[in-house]
Amino acid sequence: MKLSTLLFLLILAAITAFSVANWSVIVAPTSISLFFATVEAPLGLVLLGLVALVTALFLGFLVYLQTSVLLESRRHARQLEAQRQLADQAEASRFTDLRAFLDAELKAMSAGLDRVEQELKGAVEQASNTLAAYIGELEDRLQRDAGVPTSDRAT
Repeated sequence: MKLSTLLFLLILAAITAFSVANWSVIVAPTSISLFFATVEAPLGLVLLGLVALVTALFLGFLVYLQTSVLLESRRHARQLEAQRQLADQAEASRFTDLRAFLDAELKAMSAGLDRVEQELKGAVEQASNTLAAYIGELEDRLQRDAGVPTSDRAT
């Protein structure tokens, strides 16, 4: 139980105990001036009624205040949830866009790698042909220098 609630209940209990202890004085009739007339009524009972009325009004105000705070809190919670959903959707959209971008970049890089691979194969083949031509030329020179007739070279 909150301290303020406990304090309120203690004050209410003290007023009740005081009223019960002095009930005979509270209900004793007295002349009460209402500024335009004088009335015979129990002053204590009138004051006790006013205290009860102010207490009821105060409790009503507290209920109204707590209700309005609760409703405002729920409204803020709904707005926060809506904003969270918007942020999640935006984040998902960014991930989707990033994935599409990365896929496009990977395809472009793959096409570039294929082109580089073809160029490298062509360069290796050309280098292989050039090397084979040099080796053939060297074989011809070696055979010429060794004195092997040209007709035997083919075999």
